[in-house]
Amino acid sequence: MAAAGKIRIAVAQTEVTTDPAVNGPVIRAALRRAADRGARLVHFSEGALSGYAGPAKAYYTGWRIDWAPVAAELRATMALAAQLGVWAVVGGNHRLSGEHRPHNSLWVISDRGELTDRYDKRWLSHSEITGFYTPGDHVCTFEVDGFRFGCLLCIEVNFPELWMQQRALGVDCVLFSTYSEDPIFEVIARGHAATNGLWVSIAVPTTCAPAGPSAVVGPHGHVLERARTDRSEVICVDLDRTDPTLDIALNKARPWRETARAGHLYSAARVDDPRSTDRTCL
Repeated sequence: MAAAGKIRIAVAQTEVTTDPAVNGPVIRAALRRAADRGARLVHFSEGALSGYAGPAKAYYTGWRIDWAPVAAELRATMALAAQLGVWAVVGGNHRLSGEHRPHNSLWVISDRGELTDRYDKRWLSHSEITGFYTPGDHVCTFEVDGFRFGCLLCIEVNFPELWMQQRALGVDCVLFSTYSEDPIFEVIARGHAATNGLWVSIAVPTTCAPAGPSAVVGPHGHVLERARTDRSEVICVDLDRTDPTLDIALNKARPWRETARAGHLYSAARVDDPRSTDRTCL
């Protein structure tokens, strides 16, 4: 159990292939490394277990998912999470019925090895919505050791309302998984962290790391830890509410902004003054 006001999380930057039987053991090796370093939660990239379908990845052309190894590797990962006593948030494709396209998802696995929730990407890209995936319809948040975590995926970095929703739900840390080689994603995520007072964990696969590696951003918008760009890696960061460098972001800026959004502070201070209402006077 983490100390009060603190939790250690890990971000696993792993190789992702189109073969779940290859990805699964890689995920479990990363889980073991993270657990050995005291992590309570391990965060993986978009598509980490099943692979990610996308027209920009030529080697996925015509890809058809074999669901049997996806389920087998997910069960094995759940069993190891229980054995290690760690939470895991793992990207992958979730099978729907019949001919419906799958969801692009994050499975939330508890430290008891149970699937406690699943986040299905809601705001899909044009290519995803027209050729690959079915959009989800729900928000996913969960608690570990007194910290509330939320989930977002890839292109959802571009929509401030999704991040503001996380803040409104009392999320402490957004687990942002992506399979993107856009270096601007980190810049945007840092902006969301700073303006909403959130920690943000960014998980990318190793192949995307040269453009922008996995990282953890503090609620002040600064990067606390960043993975290497040239290899697979597991990084660990303590989310610490008592860190004095985060005092302004957590204890002053975030509550002040909530007061400001309510509007009463400003409406009560306005005056009836002709020099205010006349916007053409000198």
